[in-house]
Amino acid sequence: MAFEKRERSEDRGERGERKFSGRGKKGGKRRKVCYFTVNKIKHIDYKDIETLKKFISERGKILPRRVTGTSAKYQRALTIAIKRARQIALLPYTTE
Repeated sequence: MAFEKRERSEDRGERGERKFSGRGKKGGKRRKVCYFTVNKIKHIDYKDIETLKKFISERGKILPRRVTGTSAKYQRALTIAIKRARQIALLPYTTE
């Protein structure tokens, strides 16, 4: 018993066209680049709070690589710098 796959006309819009993302024929997301590599930052300083805050969520958690696009080398250094800054009370452990 074979089933036919039917598409509903209301799913396609007025002209019956398929909906695609705005990235062209191939689609896909744009690749994230490492903030530290692009800005040519060699050393991540735990005293540079403004830079560290870019990589912390609003809840106070360290953002993962897949979210920020940071390379593995700099993600390890960033994690150490954030933990040091927290330990000497430059950054809070939580938001509240």
